[in-house]
Amino acid sequence: MIVIADTTPLITLMKLQRLDLLEKLFSNVIIPNAVYEELISNSTYLTEAQIIAHCPFLKRLEVSDRQSIKILREVVGLDAGESEAIALAEEKNADLLIIDERKGRRVAKQMELKIIGTIGILLQAFDCGILSTIEILSYAKNLKESSIRISDTLFELILDHVRKTNAV
Repeated sequence: MIVIADTTPLITLMKLQRLDLLEKLFSNVIIPNAVYEELISNSTYLTEAQIIAHCPFLKRLEVSDRQSIKILREVVGLDAGESEAIALAEEKNADLLIIDERKGRRVAKQMELKIIGTIGILLQAFDCGILSTIEILSYAKNLKESSIRISDTLFELILDHVRKTNAV
């Protein structure tokens, strides 16, 4: 399975201290060079940079189609990480693109890429028995109360999913 990740889901999972979910769900995750650079270049987050730099299941890969990146950046207005993640997902015919930003998700859907976000990762981990009910509810609450944007509707969807699963 080919899985490509953008920056924000990786940061969010690191904040939750659950980057390991990606390895448990997918074994390996590919990140383009721009995502890697975004993750390690901020000197304020040296610990996080070390986690990324030494993470054995994150595989760094360069995008071959530089023209696609240029179009996504200049015409569509995506940042470097989103542009490279989408271009690499298209180039490698990825099974899944992990991306959170609304604009990037919209573009990826228009390109008919299969996408999932951080919440989808948490729900998939819950459905696979990797996360308990208490854990997923705690992470969802943590995201809602933090600077991460999670709408009331999305929060309710998580709660509904957990309730339905536990009712079975």
